Amino acid sequence: MGFRTIVVKSRSKLEYSLNYMICRNEEVKRVLIDEISVVIIQSTTVSLTAALLSELIKHKVKVIFCDEKSNPLAELMPYANSFASSARIKEQINWNPSLFGLAWQTITIEKIKNQAMVLGLFLHDDTKAMLLQYASEVTLGDATNREGHAAKVYFNSLFGKSFYRGDESNKYNAYLNYGYSIILSAINREITASGYLTQLGIHHIGETNPFNLGCDFMEPLRPLVDKLALDKDTNEDNFKEVMSKILSLPCKYNEMETYMDNAIKLYVNNLLSFLSGRTDNISFIECL
Repeated sequence: MGFRTIVVKSRSKLEYSLNYMICRNEEVKRVLIDEISVVIIQSTTVSLTAALLSELIKHKVKVIFCDEKSNPLAELMPYANSFASSARIKEQINWNPSLFGLAWQTITIEKIKNQAMVLGLFLHDDTKAMLLQYASEVTLGDATNREGHAAKVYFNSLFGKSFYRGDESNKYNAYLNYGYSIILSAINREITASGYLTQLGIHHIGETNPFNLGCDFMEPLRPLVDKLALDKDTNEDNFKEVMSKILSLPCKYNEMETYMDNAIKLYVNNLLSFLSGRTDNISFIECL
C-alpha cells in the first residue's frame, strides 16, 4: 500500500516507465508507483498516458482530477477491484437492514462528538456542551435528526450565523469542499478495493449520487477538515496544499499510531465487516 500523495499543479506530461511514474515539465521527476497512494491532477494542462493510468489502477492508486478552478471534479474508478467482487456485491445487496440503523446511530454519535471537540479547540465551550448533549440523544438511525440540529449549531458557531454550506462565495466552503473530496476519494478507494459498491449507502440514498456509501462512512472525519479550514496558517492561497496533505496526517486507530491513509483503510474494512455481520463492533479514527 502506497503512502505518498502526489499533487500535479502545473503543465506536465505524466507517463509510465519500469514501475515509475515519470513527470516531465521544466525537469524530470520519477516516483515509484508502489509508494503512491493518491495522485491529484490539479491542473487541466496535465496530460497522461494510458499506460500510466493502467498501472495506477493495477496498484489501486486513487487518481483525482480537478477542474479549471482546481476543485476536485472526478476520480478514476476501476471496474475490477477485488478478486471476490461478485461475491462481495451479492453480500452487500443482502446486508441486514437492521444493522443500518445501528451503524448510522454509531457514526452520527462519533461525528457529533468530533464536532464538539473542534468547538472546544476554538473555545466555543457553551456550544460544545450543547453538541455533547445532542450526541447523547441520538437514537437508532438518528430518527430525531440530532445530526441536523448539531450541524446548524456547529457551523454557526465556527463560521458565523450567516454561514450556510451552499454559499459558493464563502471562502470556507471552498476549503471544506476540497478537503471533504479528498477524504471521500480515499474512502471510496477502499470500498471499491474490497469489492463493494459505493452507490449503495445505508443512510445516503441519492439516486444521482455514485458515492452514497462513501458519504456515510466519511461523516466522522468531516470535523478534521473543518479544523484544518480554520487553522491560522490556512488561507486562500494555500488551502489546497493544506488539504492535500490530510491523508499523511498522524492519527490513531485501535490505540495504534498510524497515518490517516492507513487508518481509513482499517476503518472502512471494519465498517464493511460490521455491515456484513463479521464483527459486532465499530472502531473510529482518533484524529483530533
